[in-house]
Amino acid sequence: MAFSKVLIANRGEIAVRVIRTAKALGYRTVAVFSDADAKALHVQLADEAVHIGPARVADSYLRIDAIIDACKKSGADAVHPGYGFLSENEEFAEACADHGITFIGPTPKAIELMGSKRLAKIRMIEAGVPCVPGYEGADQADATFVKEAQRIGFPVMVKASAGGGGRGMRLVQAAADLPAALATARSEAQNAFGSGELILEKAVIAPRHVEIQVFGDTHGNCVYLGERDCSIQRRHQKVIEEAPCPVMTPELRRRMGEAAVAAAKSVDYVGAGTVEFLLDAEGHFYFLEMNTRLQVEHPVTELVTGQDLVEWQLRVANGEALPLAQDEITLTGAAIEVRLYAEDPGHHFLPQTGAVLRWHPAKLPGVRIDHGMTGGGEISPHYDPMVAKVIAYGRTRTDAARLLARALDDTVLLGVNSNKQFLVNMLRHPVFIAGDTSTAFIDRHFTDDASLKPAVADAESLAIAAALILQRRHAGSFHTGLAGATPVKLQVGEQQLTLAVQSRGTVLEVSHGGACTLITVLSADEHALHYELDGVRRRCACAWSGSTLYLDRANGNLALTDITHAPAVSADAEGDGLLRAPMDGAIVTLLVKEGDAVLKGQTLAVMEAMKIEHQLKANRDGRVASVSVSEKQQVKKRQQILLVQD
Repeated sequence: MAFSKVLIANRGEIAVRVIRTAKALGYRTVAVFSDADAKALHVQLADEAVHIGPARVADSYLRIDAIIDACKKSGADAVHPGYGFLSENEEFAEACADHGITFIGPTPKAIELMGSKRLAKIRMIEAGVPCVPGYEGADQADATFVKEAQRIGFPVMVKASAGGGGRGMRLVQAAADLPAALATARSEAQNAFGSGELILEKAVIAPRHVEIQVFGDTHGNCVYLGERDCSIQRRHQKVIEEAPCPVMTPELRRRMGEAAVAAAKSVDYVGAGTVEFLLDAEGHFYFLEMNTRLQVEHPVTELVTGQDLVEWQLRVANGEALPLAQDEITLTGAAIEVRLYAEDPGHHFLPQTGAVLRWHPAKLPGVRIDHGMTGGGEISPHYDPMVAKVIAYGRTRTDAARLLARALDDTVLLGVNSNKQFLVNMLRHPVFIAGDTSTAFIDRHFTDDASLKPAVADAESLAIAAALILQRRHAGSFHTGLAGATPVKLQVGEQQLTLAVQSRGTVLEVSHGGACTLITVLSADEHALHYELDGVRRRCACAWSGSTLYLDRANGNLALTDITHAPAVSADAEGDGLLRAPMDGAIVTLLVKEGDAVLKGQTLAVMEAMKIEHQLKANRDGRVASVSVSEKQQVKKRQQILLVQD
């Protein structure tokens, strides 16, 4: 049971977070890494690191034999699985035990039972825990699902039995839509979790998603450490998580906590786990699933309880009793967490890939930022696009929300688009501030927010760009030596803009579209511009990549390319028939072949990036003239997939 060296079978921010606590407790640490992660932060922080394979997760982080071999090579006698990857894989837990390696988590039996939504729900029904009506049978035939959905009544949720994070999950409003939803959910679940098994549940409309943190030890003790409200979700993936739940009462917390502990005890649970419930407006709660691992959102529980949950995991795995009894656990203040993703909210949250030119997380009292980023890092298409978790703690929920929005404002991520402004605007939304949240929050209150529209270069942004471009052209001097205005031509998205810039020392007069903006440059370098505009002094962070300037402005990342001296290149015409990859990824399915007739809006191919499938649609009617890729092929952003012509 006792161990001295911990291998973290994961990557990114969770590996970094586990390494830090393990070191603080005196353990030696071992990182594992794929080809894509050779220079990653978790590799740099660990005492030792072992290469385990190519970038693709199936060839590296999901290979049980590679992880066990890494333990043998390094002498690691314990494994912390983090979350995701092999964290809820009973075969991995068994393999660790077979090789005398301590698995820092529950038993294989508990993982098997509770890691499957189908088996877990059956066990909870037997234990008398309230459950949502549904179908969790072994018969996985489409005809059976259709029959059961009619019995349950629409709308229904199709869910991957083995999954989480919204993958393999579909809301189905009508019977006619069910076969397609089953096919897509199965494919996505098989890709993400290695199992296409599904369940059905009656859709509970606009509930709160409330989860209880539980912890068990090998001495028969089991406690709950309060709750987390994870109601604000997009595509069934959590966006904002907080503790405590805004509508929680001491009595409801006790009832939900005791139900969660009963669920854990029913499988002799050991270690950290989370029992998730749906909570309706009348205070009724229903078992949703149990996650047999540490959760992404565990920091909010740590902040309101003052406990280090990874430390608890290590102590329990080492045979110690739980650090606290139930009556010793108290909640103080409020904590809120958001997930900063490399994605473009202005283009349907399209995942982003590529080089990170600048990463500067905020440093404020009461703010915690868990990340695995390094300077010069890269967002890879092979892994989840989460860049960091940003968490704030305050005396009240309002304090925490205000501080968290400020922390996001102060955090700089340049080179890829992010959901930063989307998160800031939600945290400052009056309905969120009032605590009136549910899983329908975004659909009901946030569909027309400015952060969900493509970034626009306003007059101030254009003036900033002009100042930085001239500063770069003339090595810091804004005296152009020309009597007239200096032209600056910019490419912003699909738009080409021409500015006229007249300089008078450090004062620039920037004209565009009949409007004129006066900007005074106070200081400038490769990382920021300090300027004055309309009597107000401000700073704007920036980064360069070739002739493209990235500004920390609209949606956190406004890209403007200086094309003043570049040959004219026309943008893709609307309806030109070219189908290009919207991001780096892999072609999962080609649905057409050369010569096929297609209609505008028809899905022609499916690609997978960052564990999510994306449908690629025709932008015109016609016939497929050529297909440039094959199924399973890796493609780069804007690579041609196929061509449709008359």
